[in-house]
Amino acid sequence: MNDLWIVSEDSFDAKKQHHKETVFTIGNGYLSTRGAFEEGYPKDHRATFVHGVFDEAPIVFTELANSPDWLPLQVLFNGERFSLDTGTVEGFERSLDLRTGLLIRTVRWSSPSGLKATLVFERFASQADEHLLYVRCRVTPEFAGMVEFRAGLNGNMNNEGIVHWHWVAQGEQDGVQYLHNRTRTSGIDMASAMRVDSFGGREVERAVWDVENSPTLMLRLEAEPGRTVGVEKRVAVFTSRDVAADAVIPSAIQHVNAGAGWEAAFAADAQAWAADWERTDVVIEGDDEAQISIRFNLFQLLIAAPRHDDRVNIGAKTLSGFGYRGHAFWDTEIFMLPVFIYTAPHIAKNLLNYRFRNLPGAQRKAQGNGFEGAQFPWESADTGDEVTPTWVPHFADRTKLVRIWTGDIEVHISADIAHAAYQYWQATGDDAWYIEKGAELILDTAKFWGSRAEWNAEAKRYELNDVIGPDEYHEHVDNNAYTNRLAQWNLQAAFDVLAWLREHAPAKADELIARLDLNPDRLATWREVIEKIYLHIEPSGLIEQFEGYYQRKEVNLAALEPRTKSAQEIFGIEGCNETQILKQPDVLMLQYLLRDHYTDESVRVNYDYYMPRTDHTYGSSLGPSIMAIMACDVGKPDDAYEHFIRAVRADLRDVRGNAGDGIHAASTGGTWQAVVFGFGGLRITADGWTTNPRLPHNWKRLSFKFFHRGEIHTVDISG
Repeated sequence: MNDLWIVSEDSFDAKKQHHKETVFTIGNGYLSTRGAFEEGYPKDHRATFVHGVFDEAPIVFTELANSPDWLPLQVLFNGERFSLDTGTVEGFERSLDLRTGLLIRTVRWSSPSGLKATLVFERFASQADEHLLYVRCRVTPEFAGMVEFRAGLNGNMNNEGIVHWHWVAQGEQDGVQYLHNRTRTSGIDMASAMRVDSFGGREVERAVWDVENSPTLMLRLEAEPGRTVGVEKRVAVFTSRDVAADAVIPSAIQHVNAGAGWEAAFAADAQAWAADWERTDVVIEGDDEAQISIRFNLFQLLIAAPRHDDRVNIGAKTLSGFGYRGHAFWDTEIFMLPVFIYTAPHIAKNLLNYRFRNLPGAQRKAQGNGFEGAQFPWESADTGDEVTPTWVPHFADRTKLVRIWTGDIEVHISADIAHAAYQYWQATGDDAWYIEKGAELILDTAKFWGSRAEWNAEAKRYELNDVIGPDEYHEHVDNNAYTNRLAQWNLQAAFDVLAWLREHAPAKADELIARLDLNPDRLATWREVIEKIYLHIEPSGLIEQFEGYYQRKEVNLAALEPRTKSAQEIFGIEGCNETQILKQPDVLMLQYLLRDHYTDESVRVNYDYYMPRTDHTYGSSLGPSIMAIMACDVGKPDDAYEHFIRAVRADLRDVRGNAGDGIHAASTGGTWQAVVFGFGGLRITADGWTTNPRLPHNWKRLSFKFFHRGEIHTVDISG
């Protein structure tokens, strides 16, 4: 029987190298390291990303800097260097234990001269102590002679050619080798400290090679046939975001020396992981692929989730790849945050605090565009200012540039953040946070919408023109249904906030009214916008995706099959914009978020209309999980399962061919929502919670837990 906690492979395919580096990423909420090999491999994309360590970059403004590499561990047999691109690989297995974050690789290898050995590499990023990282290598030789290990720290890292680190210093102290680097423009200091111990054989020689920016410890052990020898490498990482700049080196050295050995450290790591999984695990019986896939998706979220830092967010590719440069989008609030709201509220609070801390950046963006309040950036990094690139190379012709408009006109994110703040408060009952921070997020974003709405005197209505909705196949549209309705909701929520504050925290209400200048005239305008904002809803309940959508060209997507490209690649950016093909269905996302505002019949009408017009497989990775929920809602569990399985396969099977860039973070959060709110039918309202299960026909059991108002509840459903 398969272990439904293990993601594994039994052979190495160099063509899938970058995809598998993403799949086998490990981390602990402070940093993540891609699944590149310790000894290296040609053209690998080895990377470690530490939350909050950004540095300036051309075009994209800023990016997470690929940190000094803690993995390097070379192995030599009588002078012949082990590598998968030389000699003969006679056996290969790699597995990631999702229970503990332990990555294991076992290789039976024959050197070019015929020396044979079995090597076992293991690594984990401690969940019990986020500054500690461990790697161990065990070698069982089939020859006599010498096994040599070269363990190092490598500061010569780059972001696909962009160098972010200066070398500052390195040295040895108390048997520890250390390396000190500093980012080139942001001036963040980082120290890595390494301690290496051998086991299993007589240590013949030990030497420190003081190579600049790559300190290395060399160990030689006697090799006897059948006798296992090895090394344990322990690394501590600190940055000047954690401690003072002049304390990064002593902190790393002291920490690595005080750190436990492998066995004790791994036991503590496993215990910390057990606590996480106790809250978060989802049990699915009758469908092995769904079971292991949902755990994989949750694992990827958990290793990117900041436990002890509320100055950072989770990027659209988590900390697992170079895609989107570590920038955060609406992906966090709409797709990832609900997982943490209901399974780890302390993490959800950290992520929302990041947005609150960055209100000044949102206010700067609004002012720069001639608006008031808080206009949150489409892409956000360390300061909360807009970091969406203006131009990028064309996906089909790298010699041409494409104008990126999302940073200018994809404005719905401000309402998304307000909605997330409200959802957190409703689910947790955290009144203190709501008074201190959440209320201001809702009020300041409402202030933006009040100034952004445009009065159309001829039609006697308010409009939001020249925007991009979640469906990014259509740019420069007017009155996108999702954007207009969420703006309306945001403004109404602001009135609800003020009423609640006046009753429960009148001093805070007075303070916010004064500081945000919420005068009677402004509030009167908000009421008008709520009442008169344009929403095109047919008598049947069908909602027009945006004004003029019905006049766009209809395309039979089924007639394009089989295909391996998105509709936008097939028709071109401009051509696709003129069709009704959707990257993702905004209207269904809207009805999902505001479900209590729509009748069952309205949801069914919109599902039936927009489902065949959506580019499910090759459009947005954000769409399938929400489609699964809405398919459950309209009583189509088989359709829902098709959408769901497409979502959970996004990274494990590299459905879109771009998993090498990093994990599709929004999809990972969406899959949990699909299981819990879709198949589990969980509905949470001000009055409490209910379930209306709609399990796929092959599921025998579904079980999950969730927090509500400080209490944890267990749902267990039999098929």
